[in-house]
Amino acid sequence: METKITKEEIIHVANLAHLQMEDASIDKFAEQIGIILKYFDTLNRVDTEGVKPTSHAIFLTNAFRDDEEKKHLNREEAMAGAPEKEEGYFLVPKVIG
Repeated sequence: METKITKEEIIHVANLAHLQMEDASIDKFAEQIGIILKYFDTLNRVDTEGVKPTSHAIFLTNAFRDDEEKKHLNREEAMAGAPEKEEGYFLVPKVIG
């Protein structure tokens, strides 16, 4: 079974996405999407009877660590590496005019 996408379908989706495409791009994109859809047809024919759905290809473990109370930096330690500071505050370039 060959799945094709038409030029008109590409133009319709491009319009929905507010994309402007040249004719040469539309033809190339239609060909590329057609190849992808053909691959999905191949995947749809694979027998998955008895295979449990998965959300990840590998087992994941929680990467978070337990919350531990730690000593925080005092103002002097935090300001020690600041290139510019004044009266206990960081000096940064003005962003809004």
